Amino acid sequence: MWNTRSVQFDIRLPKEIATEAEKVLRTDPDFFSRVIQYSLTRRAVYQRLCEDDGQSAAPGSVLGLAQG
Repeated sequence: MWNTRSVQFDIRLPKEIATEAEKVLRTDPDFFSRVIQYSLTRRAVYQRLCEDDGQSAAPGSVLGLAQG
């Protein structure tokens, strides 16, 4: 599938959310990994959609790529 590697995050969360995140990470690390992957993918797509490179996307296109 994908070529992957481990990364470490150090983030600050409100205490209640941090406690829940730690619990999920301990009990279901695969789910936690998928949540982070989904979030980063959404951010990348959003940033790509918001880029203003002087070219507008064709009608009916996704991420500026013509469908056909």
